Amino acid sequence: MADLRITPEPPDSTRAAVLLERYYGELEARFPGGFDAGDAATVSPAQLTPPHGMLLLARRGRRPVGCGAIRRLDADTAEIKGMWVDPAARGVGVGRSLLAALERAAVQLGCTTVRLDTAASLREALALYRSAGYLDIPAYNDNRYAAHWLAKRVG
Repeated sequence: MADLRITPEPPDSTRAAVLLERYYGELEARFPGGFDAGDAATVSPAQLTPPHGMLLLARRGRRPVGCGAIRRLDADTAEIKGMWVDPAARGVGVGRSLLAALERAAVQLGCTTVRLDTAASLREALALYRSAGYLDIPAYNDNRYAAHWLAKRVG
C-alpha cells in the first residue's frame, strides 16, 4: 500500500485525540456493556513517549486512518495499548501494517516480547493478532474488557 505512512505522533496532540475519541466511540458501540473512556486514562502520555512507549498514526495520503500505542511493561516486554483502524480503511492491510509498525517500535524500545489483550467482541482484531503469530497466554492484567491475552516474540 504505497500511500500508507505510519509515523510517531505526540500522544497529547489534537490528531491523536480525534482518533482516540473515534476509537473509544467504536468500543462504546461494540462492547455489550459499553465502554468507559476513563479506563483508558490509566495510560499517561508519558508512557507513550520514548523511551517508555510510542503512539503511531497511520495515514493514507494526508488523511489519518488509524492509530496504535505501545508501552514498555518491563525491560523485555512491551504491551500494545489500543489499535484502531477507521472502518472506511479496513480490509486493505492498514491494520496489519500498523501492527507490524508497533512490533518494530517495541524492538526499538529494546523489547523482545509484545503482549496485548483484546475483547471477545473484537473478533477481527483477534483474528489479525493470531494470523500475525500471537499466541494465547494467561491473563497478565485485570482489564475488565479483555477476554483474550496474547503474546509474540519480536526480538
